[in-house]
Amino acid sequence: MNFHDDLKNAVEVLRLGAIILYPTDTIWGIGCDATNEAAVKRVFEIKKRIDSQSMLVLMENPNLLNSYITEVPEIAWELIEVADTPLTIIYPGAKNLANSVIAKDGSVGIRITNEAFTQQLIQRFRKPVVSTSANISGQKSPQNFAEISDEIKNAVDYIVQYRQDDLSRSNPSSIIKLGVGGQIEVIRK
Repeated sequence: MNFHDDLKNAVEVLRLGAIILYPTDTIWGIGCDATNEAAVKRVFEIKKRIDSQSMLVLMENPNLLNSYITEVPEIAWELIEVADTPLTIIYPGAKNLANSVIAKDGSVGIRITNEAFTQQLIQRFRKPVVSTSANISGQKSPQNFAEISDEIKNAVDYIVQYRQDDLSRSNPSSIIKLGVGGQIEVIRK
């Protein structure tokens, strides 16, 4: 299957409120429409994860932040601009997303992706996409497609073909939490 057909199929699955397994700018992720509560709950079920642990969201363009964050802290724009590796920023004041994506304190983790497939996927889908590691909660995160369990592969509705043969080892993103007053807390380097 070629890149564009794979992309088209993944977008169609997301539009149906279903779940995809896809490569991101870090590790392979389980994804769905980040605004669809039923789809997000299904991702929690697939991962066997308690829903008090929020999941991060991918966007392809920082200009979309204002649609999903009440007030983007000024420092966020600088962090996004200077980040040379994947960076997830936890923002206060999430809005217009599925409740299960938003943490109890009203925050949400968002990463602006620079990976070609994921960027085009989100661009064509026109909504943010959930991204959580492709593993059962508590188990080791797979470093590439070959390490993803059959249990995960059998639970999703569509598996992206692109980059399945890429056996390079990937790492999760750095995570920084921003406060309303511009406070910065490093969660994961």
